[in-house]
Formats: sequence, structure tokens, C-alpha cells
Amino acid sequence: MDQPIRWRLNGQPALSAAEAQTPLLYVLRNELDQHGPRFGCGLAQCGACTVHVDGRATRSCVTPLTVAQGRDVTTLDGLAARWRQSQGISDPAVLHPVQQAFIDEQAAQCGYCINGWIMTAAALLAEKPQASDSELRLGLSGLKCRCGTQVSVLRAVKRAAKVMREAKAREAQVSGVKVLA
Repeated sequence: MDQPIRWRLNGQPALSAAEAQTPLLYVLRNELDQHGPRFGCGLAQCGACTVHVDGRATRSCVTPLTVAQGRDVTTLDGLAARWRQSQGISDPAVLHPVQQAFIDEQAAQCGYCINGWIMTAAALLAEKPQASDSELRLGLSGLKCRCGTQVSVLRAVKRAAKVMREAKAREAQVSGVKVLA
């Protein structure tokens, strides 16, 4: 039997005694009751299973549990809380800007793929807050939506990028640092 794998899930300590090569997605959904990441293709081609591992968008359906060892894993279930924590926001109703933008732009139709779009966009914008349209399209390429909501999704991601840049500018203003929004 393998040693238990320990990591942080949505900011909290997590532990699994599953076999080391078990896909992270299976542990998240079946053991830890995370409903954001979904099984789509099982081949890392659709993005429905996307989570953040140390802030990077990761396809959990092909990621062995051992990759989580000692790392910080965030799912859609914990994305808003992690955002609030990073921004010093105590209101539990506040969503991550990408989540809120998807609601505001009505970017989801059936919702099955939405986890992948939101998690990938959140990681992309954290890394490249000033991403151009072509960088956004490239960063979101490979994600699948059978309902055809890609135009609404791109509009939502742009809205979220603006909100995140404005938040960063406010934060910098408070600390006395000049940031271009």
C-alpha cells in the first residue's frame, strides 16, 4: 500500500490513501466531494476536469494523485474563497471575477464544460492580466463547448480581466505603487 498523499485543497489540508497513480480527478470527486471538476473525455482534451495545481491550470483526469503531494490544489468549489482570501474580502457572496463575469455575460448554456473554461481563464488572467484577444484565444484553445458559447465565454473573460486589473490597481493605489490598469 502506498503512503498517503498530503496536500492542500482549496486552502485546507487534504489527505488521500488512494493508489499513487489514481487520477487526481477521481480522488477529488469520489473521496473529497468536489463537484467542480468533471469527467469529460479522460484524455485531457476537453478541459472539463481542470483544476489549479500551484496556480497552474491542470487537467486532473490524466494527472496522477502523486502530483498533488505537498502542493496547493484549487477546484472551482474553492476558487471564490481563495480569491476573497487573496483580496481581503470577508463577504462570502463575492465570487471570483471570472465566475461573476460568466454569470453577468450568461456564458454558460448546459454548464458541463464551464469548470474548464473558468479554471483555465482564472489561471490565464492571473498569469497574464493584460492578455490580448489573441493571447486569450490561444490560452483557451483546446477547451470544448458543444453548446457553442465561445463568443460569450470570450466576452466574459475580457470582463473578468478588466475587473481583475481594476482590483490590482486599487490594491496598488492603497500601497502607493503605480500600476497601469
